[in-house]
Amino acid sequence: MKKIRWGVLSTANIAQTQLIPAIIRAENAELLAISSRGSKVHVIASALSIPKAYESYEELLDDPEIDAVYIPLPNHLHKEWVFKASMQGKHVLCEKPVSLTSTEASEMVQTCHEQNVLFMEGFMYQLHPQHKRVKEILNSGEIGNIKLIKSSHSFNFEDRDNDIRMNKDMGGGSLYDVGCYSIHAIRYLSDAEPVKVQMSAEIDSKTGVDTSAFGYLKLDNGWTAIFDCSFDMTGRNEYEIVGTKGTIKVPFAFRPDFNGGIGRIIVEGNGINREEKIYGDLYRIEVEHFSNAILTNSIPEITGLSTINNMRVIEACYQSIQTGQFVEVE
Repeated sequence: MKKIRWGVLSTANIAQTQLIPAIIRAENAELLAISSRGSKVHVIASALSIPKAYESYEELLDDPEIDAVYIPLPNHLHKEWVFKASMQGKHVLCEKPVSLTSTEASEMVQTCHEQNVLFMEGFMYQLHPQHKRVKEILNSGEIGNIKLIKSSHSFNFEDRDNDIRMNKDMGGGSLYDVGCYSIHAIRYLSDAEPVKVQMSAEIDSKTGVDTSAFGYLKLDNGWTAIFDCSFDMTGRNEYEIVGTKGTIKVPFAFRPDFNGGIGRIIVEGNGINREEKIYGDLYRIEVEHFSNAILTNSIPEITGLSTINNMRVIEACYQSIQTGQFVEVE
């Protein structure tokens, strides 16, 4: 089987603990190189048995043997390195959120298109098979007409000193970090786009970063959605869909790997009471999906248009936080 040869830009924790092991597990991918700014990259490459180590991102992008790169850099650096990777003919898997604005996201998607390379935002959760099953249940009419989607994503963020997630200029904040998942899931599950939002947030007095945010979305198909995200609450990564006849609850929506890769779907109401369990190797699925898209020259399920639209909603949410008013999504 032909394999896509991967390089990783950065020694970020998510790369070391999630994506690099996933590339190694993937059947249609192989890890060729890792890069960082400095000599520490050699220690990490040796520990993870990565063949090549580069002391700059540019050196990795210059390597003609690398087909695709994974970019887990801080949010504010994504645009620069997506541009540079695409200019070198590398396909790009970029960690979420891909940018700080929808304009940046649009420019990134357009540049990759012009350079004839594939681009995908790392919303890996969508590719876990539990969500396709949820959509099947929704389409079956089992829980009736949908009236509400609720989603929560939070964790108790204790060691905050010098963490980029507390740096506003770098794209820090709970909305960018975890709220983006709920917005994305609401859009994906509903096959609809928010037309207006209203938000409130708790803002850290020292950094100006939102440590918790609470939102209301009205969708263009008439559904209502509410979500919350936080650095100050216990760990949750869930959604619930409420219909006229029943509910669907998914308690490991975004990180089923926290439950051994097992997604749980709980369906209740009007005599319905069952639980379905669906397994998926979350990050391996992501790597194999994008690698297969490259091999077959097909469009990834997480499209560039979806990326741009998600950023438009996030922008509207931040505008609503600032103004305290309803904001229409462009």
